[in-house]
Amino acid sequence: MLPPAVTNSVDWLVRNRETGEITIGQRPNAPLALFLVSFPLSGALGRHRRASKGVEALGTAGLGWWAVEELWRGVNPWRRILGVAGGGLAVKRARSLVR
Repeated sequence: MLPPAVTNSVDWLVRNRETGEITIGQRPNAPLALFLVSFPLSGALGRHRRASKGVEALGTAGLGWWAVEELWRGVNPWRRILGVAGGGLAVKRARSLVR
């Protein structure tokens, strides 16, 4: 059995503030789906450098859009932490695209 302090902390982290349910993940929305589709597609277009970069840029934009939405409208702290992590990844990807 976990100590109450740990249980309360985890509950605070993942409890949906709107419904009261536990929310760790959910079905991808449009911006995240754009990123998830673009990731393998960009790899498949590897020989076609311009097309690959374009798809990668669209995916990075989708990831950034998703991250901002999670940070702004996340239903619990866990989802907002995911938004910060996704935003960091989007910035890293954007910087690599510029090089």
